[in-house]
Amino acid sequence: MYEKYESPFSSRYASDEMQYLFSADKKFRTWRRLWIALAKAEQREGLPITDEQIAELEAHKDDINHKVAEEREKLVRHDVMSHVYAYGVQCPKAKGIIHLGATSCYVGDNTDIIIMREALEIVRRKLLNVIALLSDFAMKYREMPALAYTHLQPAQLTTVGKRAALWINEFLMDLAEIEYRIGKLELRGAKGTTGTQASFLELFDGDAEKVKRLERFICREMGFESAVPVSGQTYSRKVDAQVLSALSGVAQSAGKFANDLRLLQNFKEMEEPFEKNQIGSSAMPYKRNPMRSERICALSRYVIADSLNPALTASVQWFERTLDDSANKRVAVSEAFLAVDSILGILLNVCDGLVVYPKVIAQRVQRELPFMATENIMMAAVKKGGDRQQLHERLRLHSIDAARVVKEEGGENDLIERIAADPAFQLSREELLAEMKPESFTGRSAEQVEEFIGGVIRPLLDRNRDLLGERAELKV
Repeated sequence: MYEKYESPFSSRYASDEMQYLFSADKKFRTWRRLWIALAKAEQREGLPITDEQIAELEAHKDDINHKVAEEREKLVRHDVMSHVYAYGVQCPKAKGIIHLGATSCYVGDNTDIIIMREALEIVRRKLLNVIALLSDFAMKYREMPALAYTHLQPAQLTTVGKRAALWINEFLMDLAEIEYRIGKLELRGAKGTTGTQASFLELFDGDAEKVKRLERFICREMGFESAVPVSGQTYSRKVDAQVLSALSGVAQSAGKFANDLRLLQNFKEMEEPFEKNQIGSSAMPYKRNPMRSERICALSRYVIADSLNPALTASVQWFERTLDDSANKRVAVSEAFLAVDSILGILLNVCDGLVVYPKVIAQRVQRELPFMATENIMMAAVKKGGDRQQLHERLRLHSIDAARVVKEEGGENDLIERIAADPAFQLSREELLAEMKPESFTGRSAEQVEEFIGGVIRPLLDRNRDLLGERAELKV
């Protein structure tokens, strides 16, 4: 007997908390809560449902008889009716009123919305903690000059903290999108087979007010303010597409962060945590591979690609519904959440132990700084009576020669020595070095970090202080 396939999200990556949300137990417990809410609502509106029947349903809302449902489904090939049957076995007095007037999507779609909202709350919480960790990092290193890169070529200086602020800003954009999606989610409600509520209108002898009150009561019982105003048999599958688009945004930001960190680790400026007994390579004992960041990148690509699934599904839903959404959706939505949960867990672990190598950063700055200081040097030479256009040409030629020494001969950048030896500049080596303080080339980087963290991030974190302090231990 061979063992069954087990998803890496279960065995390696995703948290138990997120995994439970997409478990069979969570789904079927939620179905039963919805059936209880329906029975209570129907009783309130005058249908002959007794307190005893509702009490019986309440008594068995959590002890799901899964085996009974599984055996029934083999026979009838319908998951919802199998669980209606199984619930009825446990609740003989109430079995006749379970699922009264409802279609399968009453439990299926409403449960999906409930679970997605709870899952988005987990994503929101973990994202806030990632932002908090990076904010502390940004403030700590807000003044440390570092090479900035455009086109992956050295450009004007930034600071280590300012670069972290760029990462934070993208995660902040994702947080806003996640919060928006949480706020916009509505239950499908009690809409009936094709969304017309015809079955409920029949139950209440044509009294539309009772049907509307029934739906409002169910929403309140399930913790929602409202149901979608109109639907077919299902809520619009665009909802799934919108939610996964928000998750894709998290993956995009995480992938960018992790790619930057992988490059910085190659430059030996920064690196992710490396544990005492961790092995970097099976062949090369000296290696310290950025495996956490690589894993973030791998999972991020998965989420970005997976976000196309519900978008395509939404585009091919015929009229009031087709069933080609179901198999795709139950994989695509759950796996996207599990993957993003995995990504956020790794991010929490990495951001809690980022390593910075100030001397390497300073060394790399000094190698490039002479080129960046040429404009300041030119202005200083002009003040001593030099001709701006002639000096510009002299600097261009000196820079080319200095770059040739670095690139072709493997030597050090000798631009300062070349300029000091050129009488056209009338500047000593000491005067030239005075123009080359790295902190003079970082602009408002430190102030920008302080303003961003103090004015935007700190108020956000203060409003959510009860959610902060989370850490993550990785399984592998």
